[in-house]
Amino acid sequence: MRQELLSLPKGLAEEVSRNLVMVARLIDEDPEQAYAYSRIALRLASRVAAVREAAGFAAYATQKYSEALAEFRAAKRMTGSVELWPVMADCERGLGRPERALSMAGEPEVQKLDKAGQVEMRLVAAGARRDMGELDAAIVTLQSPELASNAVHPWTARLRYAYADALLAAGREDEAREWFAKTLEADKDGATDASDRLAEIDGVEFVDAAVLDEDEDADVDDLGDEDDEDEDAAEVAAAERAADQTEYYDEDDEEYEPVDGPDADVDLTDEIVVVEYEDREARDKA
Repeated sequence: MRQELLSLPKGLAEEVSRNLVMVARLIDEDPEQAYAYSRIALRLASRVAAVREAAGFAAYATQKYSEALAEFRAAKRMTGSVELWPVMADCERGLGRPERALSMAGEPEVQKLDKAGQVEMRLVAAGARRDMGELDAAIVTLQSPELASNAVHPWTARLRYAYADALLAAGREDEAREWFAKTLEADKDGATDASDRLAEIDGVEFVDAAVLDEDEDADVDDLGDEDDEDEDAAEVAAAERAADQTEYYDEDDEEYEPVDGPDADVDLTDEIVVVEYEDREARDKA
């Protein structure tokens, strides 16, 4: 890319370079913003193959497949390279033309691809088969020496994952589980969600820690409410006992003496029981 930019005036080359750097930085986390930067670079230097390629990938990331395909074709014409062939075929899939993608998988360009490109083309072809409802054919398409190899390459995890996913879609759960496990072995960077798929097959459910915290907070609040209710109930009961005592004694009675001070907490029921017991003992002696 640097060599291509050297063909531009220095100031223009620096401006285009800055926009291409932003495309590379944002294409995964903010594809729409990356696409905006790619349009600026394209407007400044549309005759640079690297710019057309970057614009194609930015459009692809935002699912603008027709635009992406046009940019990839332009870059291919400028360079004569076939390395974009798999992603061009995938654009055909995105446009709802899986038959065209399959046709591209059989073109001579595929033989010119390196090993990574050929594996990528196989993935696209299998995806096209699935688009057409041909699950068994998709599984067969993915079966290859690269899949059977124990060696781990940058594309190994994706190939195994696609195979496991196709097996699961075909109802072959045991085999799918085996290949999701093999995917996990090769996926050192966590590029796939193979661990989640394995857990799903095994019936394991993960609970979000944030949800647990919210539930615990809710339990604490509920406990606090229960404590408040208990305190309210105790206060009501005390008020009712006080009301009963007030009704039992007549304040106009000369013998009525309200209990004040520390003796206010004396349980009058205990006194009544003692009196009754003494009267019964006196009667028994008589």
